[in-house]
Amino acid sequence: MSLLPTIETQGFDPLLATAGLPYSAMYFPVGHYLRLATNSGEVLAAASESWGMNRPEFTNHPIEIRVIVHPEGALSPQPAFRCQRHICSVVGDADNFAAADLEQLFAYAFVSAQTAADHAWLRWFFLESLAYLLLAQRYVVPLHAASLARQGAGVLLCGRSGAGKSTLAFACARAGWTYVSDDCTWLLPAPQCYEAIGSPAGARFRPESVDLFPELARYLERARPNGKISIEIPFSDFPYIQTGRRCSVRFLVFLDRRSDMEASLTPISSNKALDLLLEDHASYTPETDALHNRTFQTLASLPAYRLRYAGLEEGRRLLESLIP
Repeated sequence: MSLLPTIETQGFDPLLATAGLPYSAMYFPVGHYLRLATNSGEVLAAASESWGMNRPEFTNHPIEIRVIVHPEGALSPQPAFRCQRHICSVVGDADNFAAADLEQLFAYAFVSAQTAADHAWLRWFFLESLAYLLLAQRYVVPLHAASLARQGAGVLLCGRSGAGKSTLAFACARAGWTYVSDDCTWLLPAPQCYEAIGSPAGARFRPESVDLFPELARYLERARPNGKISIEIPFSDFPYIQTGRRCSVRFLVFLDRRSDMEASLTPISSNKALDLLLEDHASYTPETDALHNRTFQTLASLPAYRLRYAGLEEGRRLLESLIP
């Protein structure tokens, strides 16, 4: 398979609407079908890094993404994402941009060969962002939460960045919990929203997490495309960690990490839980927002708690009191 991009069109085609896409493959982000077509083997190689290990879990009509790679242009700058009604734009520069039709579950991108060759950049800003944007319109509801399970009962650890989701989830996994996801959990839309889907292949931590987990010290810090520095680990290096692709959610826990109050696990109302779920959730089209809101309203009917804690051990012990 050639990795050099070529663009072949039919007749006079200044819009490149008939550009040939000789390479295609089916991938399964979050277990759903994605049909990807491109003129560059680099794009398929990058997509395989993101989803090559995934298998189909659902029977949805495929979302579709087309990526045309052209030789001109530099590496894309960090793009801007904008949306009006059902049309979304992703704009880096004149050589790197994309558009998505949220009603048709279709997206296309034009990127430079330099952008295609940088798989981390291509995946973060184009492939994964487009795929998850399309999936969120109909098939899944993203939630900024870690997910784990104990004795078959799933727990969502919710909270904004810095609340301690990844570290508390890993601390629980070291103590025998089943690890499902560290930062982003996918829910099936209501009424099936009690089923949480994760990405248990690995986890990402802030550099200071080495002070909590010495076993992370052998992994190098890396800059992600969004500029954040993190340590990424594959769970294949940690055979004592039990992982799972899904869990059945029984409890919602909203993290409040602080050292000025006594550790506690306090019930909160379903209305408060719904407010907390919605305040950390991105908006889409009115139709999609209605679907997500119904999902969160259903989810908020579960027992919900606020967990105040400072240390991981006290946080873990309080969580275990939910599932003795």
